[in-house]
Amino acid sequence: MNNPNGALAQTLPADAAPAASRERIDPKRLRAIIVGSSGNLVEWFDFYCYAAFSLYFASAFFPAQDPTAQMMSTAGIFALGFFIRPVGGFLFGSLGDRLGRKVALMASVLLMCLGSLIIACAPTYASVGIWSPALLLLARLLQGLSLGGEYGASATYLSEMAESRHRGFYASFQYVTLIGGQLLALVLLLVLQNFFLDAQELRAWGWRIPFAIGACLALVALLMRHDLPETGAFEAARKKKQALGSFRELARHPREVLLVIGLTMGGTLAFYVYTTYMQKFLRLSVGLTDAQTTAVSAASLVFAMLLQPLYGALSDRIGRRPLLVGFALLGTLFTVPLMTAIRHASGPWEAFGLIACAWLIVSGYTSINALVKAELFPASIRATGVGVPYAFAVSIFGGSAEYVALWFKQAGMESSFYWYATGVIACTLLVCWFMRDTKAGSLIDAELKG
Repeated sequence: MNNPNGALAQTLPADAAPAASRERIDPKRLRAIIVGSSGNLVEWFDFYCYAAFSLYFASAFFPAQDPTAQMMSTAGIFALGFFIRPVGGFLFGSLGDRLGRKVALMASVLLMCLGSLIIACAPTYASVGIWSPALLLLARLLQGLSLGGEYGASATYLSEMAESRHRGFYASFQYVTLIGGQLLALVLLLVLQNFFLDAQELRAWGWRIPFAIGACLALVALLMRHDLPETGAFEAARKKKQALGSFRELARHPREVLLVIGLTMGGTLAFYVYTTYMQKFLRLSVGLTDAQTTAVSAASLVFAMLLQPLYGALSDRIGRRPLLVGFALLGTLFTVPLMTAIRHASGPWEAFGLIACAWLIVSGYTSINALVKAELFPASIRATGVGVPYAFAVSIFGGSAEYVALWFKQAGMESSFYWYATGVIACTLLVCWFMRDTKAGSLIDAELKG
């Protein structure tokens, strides 16, 4: 019988391994999860520096426009970076399914490093004209390719490394680090704003600092990932000589592909509403100052980050489906009231409280969505199956969220965006309602038993 986690099980006596695995996680496996999560944090820090600092560098690449138009231009490039993610999902997913999860994780972080370095060194529009936003677009496309592969490879690696009883808890750390990367970008902005640079210096050159830091951190993550062990599930699939990572293999799972798209469309839209767009919403619509906007965004992300392992652990007890249904149902009912209330918030504390309420809902999706998708696919196609349809849905509904919201605002119909978000989440509710619980029929567990 093939044991997908055989390399890790060798650290225990054969007769004690099953009992011990029920009590504690293997130290090697725990280290792999921590290192894999740390690399994920760096990738998302690099990617979200763009959103966090766009208020300051927009005028450098798109001059002679009003603030909302500048934000739309930067949001447009932000969205284009998402449209390339399905390509990255297939390239790196295929790489992860053919050559190993570790190889895909290393390649993705190296590409992210290059994208961050280009932005850090990019000349302004005043220096080179149209070439300036063109370089910005190139960098974001490279970063989009990187994240297109990172999600599927990271979700697959963490899900396969975590042991069955606590898989929801440990897999939730993908979004702990994902949100943590965004939080670090905001904390860096907050530190620069309050202790080192004024607004004029940030707009002149200070916005380059986070991208330079991100490029350096990506190299550190590359070195960390170099020592990661490969997952037993991948090694077992490779020994069977299956059609690893091919489109033909993926085509054998049409129901699972559609499930990933359906789950992602509402969840990713909600996630980007309360993360990247919320920063602009607080500044342009609620009327908070730059410092208040950063503080509220950072505090709400800390709250969201703390919720992820709690919800993940809950899914290990009651299943994945109840959390997904809860998110979609409450998201459908309360998106319009919450966004309307935030729009009319009297100050930063009220805004934070309302956003925290939103995260109590959205975390039902974010904490376990990567794991649910990984549990749908066999090891031979898992990284591709998770990464490609997810990236497709994110490119349409997630990456465009900020741009669509700003378009509604500029057209004088800001509240219409709330209803658009509600409609998309309602579609995900239908998917969640009729899907089976992947905890009960996890293909990862089936592979462990087989």
